[in-house]
Amino acid sequence: MGKDRSVMKGDLHIHTTLSDGSLGVEEVIIQAKRLGLDFISITDHDTMASVSRAKVLGERYGVQTIPGVELTAWDKERGRKVHILCYAPKKPDRLEGICRKCSEIRRSCSIESVEKVTKLYPITAEDITKHVSGSKGIFKQHILHALIEYGYTTHFYGKLNEELFNEKTGKCTVEREYPDVGYIIELIHSAGGAAVLAHPMVYDSVELLESMAENGKIDGVEVYHYSANKAQQAKLLKIAEKYNLIVTGGSDFHGLYNAKPTYPGKYTTDKENIDRILKMCKK
Repeated sequence: MGKDRSVMKGDLHIHTTLSDGSLGVEEVIIQAKRLGLDFISITDHDTMASVSRAKVLGERYGVQTIPGVELTAWDKERGRKVHILCYAPKKPDRLEGICRKCSEIRRSCSIESVEKVTKLYPITAEDITKHVSGSKGIFKQHILHALIEYGYTTHFYGKLNEELFNEKTGKCTVEREYPDVGYIIELIHSAGGAAVLAHPMVYDSVELLESMAENGKIDGVEVYHYSANKAQQAKLLKIAEKYNLIVTGGSDFHGLYNAKPTYPGKYTTDKENIDRILKMCKK
């Protein structure tokens, strides 16, 4: 007998070495299989380079994969970053330009951050880039990896991370505006994908969520994520119910580079909401 579809579950927020994760696509899919996940979505930052390989490997190991990407956007009204998860776009080529644009912005910020770090610590850019591997950009985790390797800290998310990369006060933080969140969502919809607001508590995006939901501009919200406590999850669920939003959950797994202890399947999306995503994207 096959597995009861009513209890199927998936982790719709996972990162690999294509962005700021430490495990490759195959390693992630094998681990998802070990943990009994039926679906996963690899949602690397501003790249869909995993999609073809994930599909082949998912079929090999018996884990269904939903094409995904976590796009970086800017909430201009509130002057802050926001992440939008895109799932199952029918025309992913329409997202290539925005992925490239966001990656270019990140790359320019990263180069400046690396310059700042190497002025403070006797390490080289090559010490950092050797940890980048197949990633489409340099992330702060790669910089911290080099600083750990040379003994300046023992933690990716400790005192040194806060000192260097706090979003408001970090000595080596470099931030620029990304494309407008409304424009990003329009592109996702033009590509036939579902747009879900990622981890609203991370960038204080609840007000943005309500505004977009009221205007019918967002399809769903990531409720189940380590950044939201029970009370905050309840608040997000209330908004989702009011506006009939898709409710998702994901581990936001980065392997060695996790910000908090998490693993594939720690937070999941149920069958009903996975089906809503797939049904919406087939229209």
